[in-house]
Amino acid sequence: MSLQQTPQSRVFVELLPWADRGRENYLLSGGETLPGLRRPLSSAPAQTPTREVHVSGTAEVSASPDRAQVVVRVSSTKGAAAEAKKSVCRRLDYITQSLRLQGVQSENVTVTKDFKRLENAYHMEAEVCITFTEFGKMQNICNFLVEKLDSSVVISQPQFYHMPGSVENLQRQACLAAVENAWRKAQEVCSLVGQTLGKPLIIKEEETKEWEGQIDHPQSSRLSSSLTVQQKIKSATMHAASKVFITFEVKGREKKKKHI
Repeated sequence: MSLQQTPQSRVFVELLPWADRGRENYLLSGGETLPGLRRPLSSAPAQTPTREVHVSGTAEVSASPDRAQVVVRVSSTKGAAAEAKKSVCRRLDYITQSLRLQGVQSENVTVTKDFKRLENAYHMEAEVCITFTEFGKMQNICNFLVEKLDSSVVISQPQFYHMPGSVENLQRQACLAAVENAWRKAQEVCSLVGQTLGKPLIIKEEETKEWEGQIDHPQSSRLSSSLTVQQKIKSATMHAASKVFITFEVKGREKKKKHI
C-alpha cells in the first residue's frame, strides 16, 4: 500500500507546539493507521518549543552630493615671457581675491601654474581648483567671474561628488531602516494574533546594493555638458537598498493579576 505525500506548506507564524508526538498510531488518509514506536517515559519535564515569527524587511535611502568642484583656467601667450606672466597673474589675483571676498576658505582653493616656451612666444597657464559645499554660492561666484572676466578665462562645469565615507554611511542607514521595518511588521503580526513580540533570535542582511543616479532615467543618456545643475545633482545622487531577514521570539500575552 503506497502512502500519499501531503503537499509542502510554508509556515509564517508558529504559535502552537506540535502535539501528540508520542501517540502510538499515526492516522493515514482513508482512516487507516500505522503502528507507531513507543518511547520510554522521561522523568524530566518536557520543554516547550520556542515559538517564532520570521519576517523580512526592506528599505531604500538616498543622499545628494555634498561637494562640487569647479576649475577656472587662465592662459596667455605673449612674445615676451614677462608679459605672459603679468597677464596671467593679474587675472589670477583678481580671481583669488574675489573668492576670499565671497567667503571661500583658502583650504578649498588650489592654484597650479604652468609656464612653457613655444617656437616664437611664451605660454603661461594657471588653474584654480575650487571646492564648494554650498551650491548656491558656487553658482553666484561662477556667474560673477563669467561677467567680469574675458573669454580667455574658461570656467568648467561643476563636478558633483560625495565626501569619503558617504557610501558606507548610506549603507548603514539602509540596513538600520530595513531592520526597523521588519521589527514593525513583526509587532503588527503578533498584535493581530494576540501575542507579544519577544527578542530577536536571528538578524541577517540578505541583500544590499548601491547605485548612482536614477535607474532607467531618460536624462542619463544625455551628455553631461547638456545637463542643468539640478540634473547633474540628481545624476550624482547616491542610492542604497537593503533587505534583511529576522527571526523573533513570540511570547504569550501576560495575564493581568486581579487585585483583591
